[in-house]
This record gives sequence, C-alpha cells and structure tokens, in this order.
Amino acid sequence: MLLYSSLAAAIALAGQAAADTWPTNLVGTWSTKSNQTLTGPSFYDPLNDKLLEPSRTGISYSFTQDGYYEEAYYRAISNPQNPSCPSGIMQWQHGSWVMNTTGSLILTPIAVDGRQLLSSPCTGANSVYTRYNQSEVMASYEVYTDPYHNIPRLDLFKFDKAPMNPMFLVYSPPQMLPTTTLNPTTASATAGAKSTAKAKAKRDLDPQQPALRLYEDREKGVVHHIDAERLWWLGLAMVGVGGLLYLGPRRMGISL
Repeated sequence: MLLYSSLAAAIALAGQAAADTWPTNLVGTWSTKSNQTLTGPSFYDPLNDKLLEPSRTGISYSFTQDGYYEEAYYRAISNPQNPSCPSGIMQWQHGSWVMNTTGSLILTPIAVDGRQLLSSPCTGANSVYTRYNQSEVMASYEVYTDPYHNIPRLDLFKFDKAPMNPMFLVYSPPQMLPTTTLNPTTASATAGAKSTAKAKAKRDLDPQQPALRLYEDREKGVVHHIDAERLWWLGLAMVGVGGLLYLGPRRMGISL
C-alpha cells in the first residue's frame, strides 16, 4: 500500500511540473531484443477484444511526437515449486505522455482500455482476462546508439530509478493502434487522456480466455531444458568412442 501511495504522490508532483514537452528522440516503436513483442495490432485486437500471444516474451513501448504512447508486456513468471510450469502475463495500455521539467516521463493511460491476461497453463485451461490501468512515471531515459548492435537503443528508468530491460528501435514512425479510446463504456470517461471517441454501450470482458501456450512450447526442436544425467551419460559415451578410435588402430600396429 505504501508503494502505491508513493507512486501516486510521485505522479501528482510530476504532473504539477509537467510541460507540453515531447522529445523527438523518443519517437518510434521500441522493443527488447527478442523483437517479437511489439505494440500495435499484432499484440491487441480491439475489435474482438483479445490479446494475441507473441512468439517470445518481451516489452515494447511506442511514442508519438504529439504526446501519445502505447505499451505491450509479455512476461513469464517463474514457479519455484515447479520450475517446468511457469505462468505468463500479458498487459496492454495506451494513452498520453509528457516529459516534465526534471526530465522524467509521465505516462497516463486511458483507464477503460487497458487489458491484462494472466495464465497458468499447468493448473488450468483458461486464462483470467481483466481490465488493467496503471499510470507510470519514468524517472529518466537515455537514447543512444548501442555499441554492439549499432542501432538506436532506449534505456528507461522506473520511478525508483531501477533500470528496465534495454529496448531497441524497430519502427519509426511508430507502429500503434488508434490513440483514441478503443473500448469506452457509458459510465466511464477518458480523464487524463486525449480522446474524442463517442461512448458505446458498456461491454463486459470475457473473464476467461484459452491459457497462454508460453513461448517455450512454440519453438519445436529447440531444447529449453537440459537433463544433467542424460548429458553425463552422453559425455561418457563420447569418451568411450574416442578411446576406441585412438587405441584400436594402435593395437593393430597402425601409426596415427
């Protein structure tokens, strides 16, 4: 509770000092190195109100030059009691952003549009699908050319200055869904976000959707788990074969 109170206070203070400033070096679609989790229609289908599972986990942010943003998260959650059964979570939001006078970024989502899908494939055939709404403050950011990949790189730092996973520029201009409210309700407004969409009849979310398959299950032929005992026996067999290849010719008087 204290953490959320601190975050709310940080947002309020940042909002007081905010100016209509949108640095151009942030414009574009950025994604972590897998390049498979991206904002836009490949992640969220607003017409059918569904989140679409990427082939790999990752994070993506998109920013426009006139103050709109979109974000997509797809993460695996470890299961210490059963490491072979991780859970998965997908989150999507969009709304408006601004940089304040201290250089921090304030991201304000359209509350009724955010979506979250939480899945535990080993414990159930369905995922839990709900609305999601979380304002964000990024304490700072850096954009520079990555020395290894030689492409633009974005480093975002959370409100507590903890670094997020680095992201790399994928599209410029950004790949995004429409910036107006996509699924408004009659009882909700888009306060704090730029939207002129007409309100439609309230539509409840389908609380459950098919469980996420998780990216490990999609890559057939790629080994994601190594059996240590099997690896030991394989190594022993290779040593035996090597010994036969070396000693066999010597016994027969053949010089190697």
